[in-house]
Amino acid sequence: MTLQIQQYIWAVEKVRDAFQEAVYVARDVDAALALAATDCAVRHLPSGSGGTGHDELRRHLAEDVVPHLPDDLVFTRVSRTVDKWRVVDETTVGFTHDRELPWLLPGVAPTGRRAEVAAVSVLGVRASKVAFQRVLWDHVGLVARLGL
Repeated sequence: MTLQIQQYIWAVEKVRDAFQEAVYVARDVDAALALAATDCAVRHLPSGSGGTGHDELRRHLAEDVVPHLPDDLVFTRVSRTVDKWRVVDETTVGFTHDRELPWLLPGVAPTGRRAEVAAVSVLGVRASKVAFQRVLWDHVGLVARLGL
């Protein structure tokens, strides 16, 4: 692998990590959108929540995600695969279900239970901006852990 390809890979990782930080740690919708392409498409599966383009993505992040993030939300990386255009992360996500999670479990009232669930995220980068993100959650495992 050439140094130039390594530099592309590092740049793609930086964009992904900055987007994750903006949404889930800083909880800053404007910072997240500054990192996203104007036609960026984000989808959480199997719920199907998300948005395409800045307007839909702003609504999704500002209404469905950021105000509903559990205070004890923790991401633990299991593996990462990166190329010049995308990052694939396998993570374990832990949190207490102390509030409604519209992007993940729409319409499900908080159970108060602690959950740890597997998720796989595929994030694509184009021209140093997030072009797309698809997050596949272990929905069956999550439902079982929450006693639903």
